[in-house]
Amino acid sequence: MKVENIKTICNLGTGTMGFGTAVMFAMAGYHVKMYGRSDKSVDRGFAGVKAALATYQENGLVKAADIPAIIAKIEGVTTLEEAAADADFVIESIAEELPIKQEVFTKLDKICRPHTIFATNTSGLSPTKIAEAIGRKDKFVVAHFWNPPHIVPLVEVVPGKHTSQETVDVTWQLMEKIGKKPVALNREALGFIGNRLQLALLREALYIVESGIASKEAVDTTMKYSLGRRLSTTGPLESTDLGGLDIFYNISGYLLEDLCNDTKISPLLKAAVEQGKLGAKTGEGFYTWTPEALAKIKKTRETILLEWLHKDKKMEF
Repeated sequence: MKVENIKTICNLGTGTMGFGTAVMFAMAGYHVKMYGRSDKSVDRGFAGVKAALATYQENGLVKAADIPAIIAKIEGVTTLEEAAADADFVIESIAEELPIKQEVFTKLDKICRPHTIFATNTSGLSPTKIAEAIGRKDKFVVAHFWNPPHIVPLVEVVPGKHTSQETVDVTWQLMEKIGKKPVALNREALGFIGNRLQLALLREALYIVESGIASKEAVDTTMKYSLGRRLSTTGPLESTDLGGLDIFYNISGYLLEDLCNDTKISPLLKAAVEQGKLGAKTGEGFYTWTPEALAKIKKTRETILLEWLHKDKKMEF
């Protein structure tokens, strides 16, 4: 299988991630079969597609005249047979539950042609476990898009125990063709790269608040106006090189022992969840979220991420 042989994409899911991956493949010229369990879910997917393209247009990332042709590349379907029978590549973004993913891929294994690559957009589940029930284990891989998938460039390509190097390479190349910035892991690990780094940071952030070192507002402000800005251009290892390995070596000598190294869930996080304070979706988490406040921060985040997309086109990574 070569990336040039991929013509048709089976796009499973129409929710938060599904419509975004459909947009990316369609914009790159692929025929996309966007699967939803009902006409209602397919309609929801197309609403997301149109909203994403409208945002692109507003920000000069797509021409209005090109939008109808992009949408026409996406075909909404409600059966797996319609979605997958002639697919060369499957991208799955359904419920983040192992049994559900295993059930879907078991069905797809019987429907799809032998050469078809299966990719799951899981944010942390083991590709080896998901692929346990299928025959084409060598053609199963993670392609983890970051939310929002049509705006954040990164895709983590993660092999399972039996994934072939060819599958990893073709998936990597395909992600590049649709305008993403792929990274490939040498082997699978829970949380991959991004979520391992994110949870390590969150653990220390929660500890700082719990232990009374600083307020949640101080923690978030520190990240946004220092590390957050710097890390967008130099990653943690590059930043260490620029700062001097000797400096970080000396800091490590006294600071690492004082950092949080708990392996249990943070009491602050546990208490919030037990109280039903789940964040923006319930109106309260660590902060209180009014509809106006939520809309404002989402718009701010989107604007800054879109500015980075413009910069990405001018920069060579």
